[in-house]
Amino acid sequence: MKMSKKPNILLLVNDHQAYYRHGWDGGIKPLTPNLDRISNEGSLFNRAYTTTPLCSPSRRTMLTGLYPHNHHNYYNYTDSPYDHEIYLDLLAKEGYKNFYFGKWHAGPGTGLDFNCKGFSDTDYGNPYIHLSYKEYLKRNSLPQAQHHVIRHFWNEAFRQQFPKLKDNTTYRCEYAWCGELAVGLTETPKETHESFFLANLACDALTDLAKNKDEKPFHISVNFWGPHHPHFPTSEFVNLYNSKDIIEYGSFSDTLIRKPQLFLHDFKKPLSDKNNHFRTPSPLSWEEWQQIIVLAYAHITMVDAAGGMIIDKLFDLGLDENTIVIWTADHGDGLASHGGQFDKGTYVTEEVMRVPLAVRWPEAISPHQIINEIICNIDLAPTILDMAGIKFTKPIDGQSWLPLLKNQKTSWREALLTESFGHGYGVHHIVRAIHSGEYKYIYNHGQINELYHLGNDQFELNNLVDDTNYKNILDEMILKLKELQADTGDIGVKDPNYQQAIRDDKEKFLALQTRREEKVQKSVQINF
Repeated sequence: MKMSKKPNILLLVNDHQAYYRHGWDGGIKPLTPNLDRISNEGSLFNRAYTTTPLCSPSRRTMLTGLYPHNHHNYYNYTDSPYDHEIYLDLLAKEGYKNFYFGKWHAGPGTGLDFNCKGFSDTDYGNPYIHLSYKEYLKRNSLPQAQHHVIRHFWNEAFRQQFPKLKDNTTYRCEYAWCGELAVGLTETPKETHESFFLANLACDALTDLAKNKDEKPFHISVNFWGPHHPHFPTSEFVNLYNSKDIIEYGSFSDTLIRKPQLFLHDFKKPLSDKNNHFRTPSPLSWEEWQQIIVLAYAHITMVDAAGGMIIDKLFDLGLDENTIVIWTADHGDGLASHGGQFDKGTYVTEEVMRVPLAVRWPEAISPHQIINEIICNIDLAPTILDMAGIKFTKPIDGQSWLPLLKNQKTSWREALLTESFGHGYGVHHIVRAIHSGEYKYIYNHGQINELYHLGNDQFELNNLVDDTNYKNILDEMILKLKELQADTGDIGVKDPNYQQAIRDDKEKFLALQTRREEKVQKSVQINF
């Protein structure tokens, strides 16, 4: 059943997904049958990147088509104003019915502030403490989600924020945000997990749209909190894996020699020492890491199943022919890489920068396509608008990859700029990277720079920056980086907005803590 001449759009966004090289070199990989289905029935982008390895700046980029150095939302709590166009508003102006379900974390407010209906939350958010989640449980006779913690990582700040989080305990996510550094099992049915809660909301919206036969096109954005940690899958998904089948990750034994010092700043105990210095070799054995990775992989598969539930509903309702499905993630995950990382940091390795990206649009693109051009999430918003026959009215940094999907001749980038400003919370670094051909150059302000031949060194273990055999390549990459910075208005460490963000860092972080404390107090009132 076609509901409009303009295409409907279903955007699925995973959060913080381990993707690059996981299972690419043997052993097992995360099972994603539903994501694979979309790529098989449409297109898979083989070299898709995020602009920056951090949620909030990346998510603002996905809404605006702008680099963080242009939208100025540098950190997860910067909360810079929306003084630029948001593609959701432009879709609504064109007559689209917008729905937003899940994590926002792109700045102040929620997705519902931008001409959307649905469910969202401020800050990082925690769906488990919301009235909508409680009502969902009640409607479906489900218990509150409950987990068994197998292992957690910590520092004093995290222990204060999550005082009940301990190894070998029963646990509920009941704080202002649900980014616990932990792995374990969800003991309650999978339907109690945030991913299935969001999937149910999206399916209800699709059912209502089909029932009402609205002539307006729709855009539904579902933003899962997973597979960002905590990795709490149910046994159903854990049982799909055998930890012994996971081969040692290619950079797990990296000693970080010839790497910048920013790799060594880490607060997660026991991976770091009392001085917050990352420990190499890893204090955890590979066998211990295999157990952690299994739970992360199972979490990825669980989120994939929730997304598949939405896609199945799309087909069941006959909405699939005129609906574009786009599935991606906001950034990657450093899981087990470069000495045994958990989470991410200031660094811009391929693990944290590369993301999955698959698109299905049967009316316009052929199936089984593999696209090898360099794509970035600055391109997502202009592409969605292009699919709807709309354009941003102000200059942006990204460009539509719709011509690539349609196999049309188009001028496409030969090099890509990506960036990091540090992880925040007192950690600030200017990092810029350029990807061109098989080479990658990284500028680390005030620290050793990096040059890698990714064709020969997929795990970025051999820093060639001081190798005289590569001097010409290095000079070319530095020149290209400066050109891209000039083209996009990036002035690096001298950026007054960045400098202001550093000066505001402590105040913004304290304000964030206050808001989270207030949110927890309000949530107590809706428990039943």
